[in-house]
Amino acid sequence: MTTPPPLMLETSEQLVTCKDESTGLRAVIAIDNTVLGPGLGGIRYRPYEDLWSAGIEAQRLAAAMTLKNAIAGVPFGGAKSVVVQDGPPPRGRDALFRRFGEFVARLGGTYIPGVDMGTSSNDLRTVGSAGAEVSCTDVDPSPWTALGVFHSIAAAAEQHLGTDGLDNVRVLVQGVGHVGARLAELLTEAGADVLVSDVDQARAAEIADRLGAGTVAPDEVTTTACDVFAPCATARVITHRNLAGLPAKVVAGGANDTLEDEDCAHELHARGVLYVPDFVANGGGVIHVQAMRSGWDDARTTAAIGRIGDRVGELIEHSRTAGTTPLQAALTKARELVAVAEGA
Repeated sequence: MTTPPPLMLETSEQLVTCKDESTGLRAVIAIDNTVLGPGLGGIRYRPYEDLWSAGIEAQRLAAAMTLKNAIAGVPFGGAKSVVVQDGPPPRGRDALFRRFGEFVARLGGTYIPGVDMGTSSNDLRTVGSAGAEVSCTDVDPSPWTALGVFHSIAAAAEQHLGTDGLDNVRVLVQGVGHVGARLAELLTEAGADVLVSDVDQARAAEIADRLGAGTVAPDEVTTTACDVFAPCATARVITHRNLAGLPAKVVAGGANDTLEDEDCAHELHARGVLYVPDFVANGGGVIHVQAMRSGWDDARTTAAIGRIGDRVGELIEHSRTAGTTPLQAALTKARELVAVAEGA
């Protein structure tokens, strides 16, 4: 009998596995750190090879949420959950997510779920109907995430490419779901030369036709010439194997956990490629969650998300001064914020 790989990549505050035969539920909830507040992070619904790989991804993404929420300055810790998609749920999607909501409710508010890949505001309302505290039930935060990524790209282009605006800057958006599609729209409105790619090639073609953008085959996204590569789909898009052939000068996108590991950032830096840490670039969604919970108006929310661009500029400047990468600078800043809270 083969021994399964260890589930723990690193120690989480709490790791919960969920199983229910009647609904077909198999899920993992990872609460990484609650020093800054209850763990906030989305529910990812997609196929996984097994529960081990689902748990590993949940922990990786939860750790990234701790960093994201700290950098964004919102009063939440980091958490994430993954629900394994394994064919049609036997009692339907609503029954699946209502049962998952019962597991979340047992945690007593230490985990506040939101939308993520494969889930919607309707799913979150269903989770909440089981007694769990949830976010993202009324308004999809994806457009706000896209706005933060847009400001990140603009700041990176100015700092690294020397541009004044995004006119004629070629940006390849990988993944045109809720975040990627809105990002492509914002970039087009700003005058960028936009390329789009998606595993759903019909959807990519529709978005491209509407925006006057070009399309790229899914297996060519890391080899297609562009100024900015904006991953907005699955995790770990950039690996040690493919980064050597990456022709982009900037990597900044909405996807979580973009790199295979931290060493990829050093390799990109050595090649003159600016990597904007994903947990900085895609922080608009969690800022929007805080805005909704605090009753901010759109003007205040827009201004707060616009400051993501300022943070990116500051990180780039700091990394240059310190002789390090923006990822190292961002990790240091986030960890300092958590450490200060731990000592308070």
